[in-house]
Amino acid sequence: MKDVSILGCGWLGKPLAEFLIKKSFAVKGSTTSLNKLEDLKSVNISPFLVDIFSNKNFEEFLSTEILIIAITSKDLEAFKSLVSQIEKSSIKKVIFISSTSVYPSLNKEMTEEDITINSPLIQIENEFKSNQSFKTTIIRFAGLLGENRNPANWFEGRKIPQPNGFVNMIYREDCIEVIYQIIQQDVFGEVFNACSNHHPTRKEFYTNAKKRANKEKPIFDDSQPLKYKIINSDKLQKRLSYTFKFDDLLTDKN
Repeated sequence: MKDVSILGCGWLGKPLAEFLIKKSFAVKGSTTSLNKLEDLKSVNISPFLVDIFSNKNFEEFLSTEILIIAITSKDLEAFKSLVSQIEKSSIKKVIFISSTSVYPSLNKEMTEEDITINSPLIQIENEFKSNQSFKTTIIRFAGLLGENRNPANWFEGRKIPQPNGFVNMIYREDCIEVIYQIIQQDVFGEVFNACSNHHPTRKEFYTNAKKRANKEKPIFDDSQPLKYKIINSDKLQKRLSYTFKFDDLLTDKN
């Protein structure tokens, strides 16, 4: 049985924890809300109240083999403090959930070798990548789709910019499976893009989403110069021998 701690049991972290428990992992999960502790416990997640901004010691939570960081904060100082605590713990492997938002829109395909924006998220990534006390794999997820994240509900009452640009999306089920495969195959010390291979235009994608939900046709704003990026996930697919479960963004996966 492998021990895993998941920092941030929210939209991604909680279903990931439940998935890993079904795979016979022992999972500790964190929340910043007292009200959610019982909810985590009810699905066999060992619950912990952890706030990385509090400067408190999370020794028991960090007593694990693998730490998965699934919080959206971009507070560099808070993460520096967290890294110093990880150094003192038993953790030797970390998975840090990042985002493809680190890439600029250069009207081309972007791989892990391409230039990134100088941003707090990249600075946080570097804090983990450069640390010699543990090995970190960075997963840069594209736009997240799945339960409660239906693109038919996005841009309500607003024009959608860049209709001729391309979308970069990934379903939650694929996010969870990618994380699981990294653990199972022991692939640490890497940076991966994780994004569907399907990149319809924003016009195709949002028109299709609104139609499937029986909503009014979206209105687009094409007044700005075309800017886009296409996220390439070839490295992940080859390294993990991974095939995306949901790789058609215009078809209802259900």
